[in-house]
Amino acid sequence: MAAPDPLDFAAAIATGALRVVDLTATLTPDFPVIVLPPEFGQAAPVRIREISRYDGRGPGWYWNNITLGEHTGTHFDAPIHWYTGKDLPNNAVDTLPAEHMIAPACVIDCSGEAAADADFLLTRARVEAWEEEHGRIPRGHWVLLRTDWSKRSPRDYANLKEDGAHTPGPDAEVMKWLVEERGILGFGTETIGTDAGQASHFEPPHPAHHFLHGAGRYGLQCLCNLDRLPPTGAILITAPLKILNGSGSPLRVLAVTRP
Repeated sequence: MAAPDPLDFAAAIATGALRVVDLTATLTPDFPVIVLPPEFGQAAPVRIREISRYDGRGPGWYWNNITLGEHTGTHFDAPIHWYTGKDLPNNAVDTLPAEHMIAPACVIDCSGEAAADADFLLTRARVEAWEEEHGRIPRGHWVLLRTDWSKRSPRDYANLKEDGAHTPGPDAEVMKWLVEERGILGFGTETIGTDAGQASHFEPPHPAHHFLHGAGRYGLQCLCNLDRLPPTGAILITAPLKILNGSGSPLRVLAVTRP
């Protein structure tokens, strides 16, 4: 059997036989970042400082300096980000297998539940119900939790209350099951983290991070436009910046799917 011609893939995109969906939020200074208790270190927001703009500082060019945290905006979590993955081989963004950066995705639409309950939790029963309709989640796929949270305004996005953030996410049982029984490549969300806002109170705390990264799997956060993807059949391109020993990275997440 002859190997597929990658030029056919490029031609299908160029002719519109396949469409590309951008799942990435625009990096701006007012894009919310995760807020931890004050005794811990904090993620830096985006800062954009102009170097020159066709002026005396540089007459023929425009460019900026930018500063931001590894986990700012739409970003990728590598296994080294969490203590459960700290001793794994090839666990940082500069050593990850490049072939993992192009992989299929399953999209589980929980937008209705999340609209009714900001603390909605994805459960194993909910995923099994999805599988009854769309088929078993194959190994090596991303699982994306669609909540339409990305449609919220920056002011309401973090949804911080006196007791912390209130945002949807997975419970502990489903994360352990997805990693161990379905062999997923990673888990993606529209919220600031792969875990629910109140996940520090779960057992184990922050189970998405705990189980994903302990097994050498990945996380994606702050995705958007998941409502433009089918439940199955999309391919994700998720190449983080090649930061030396990086725990994560902002990135441009693209999905390729049928029109």
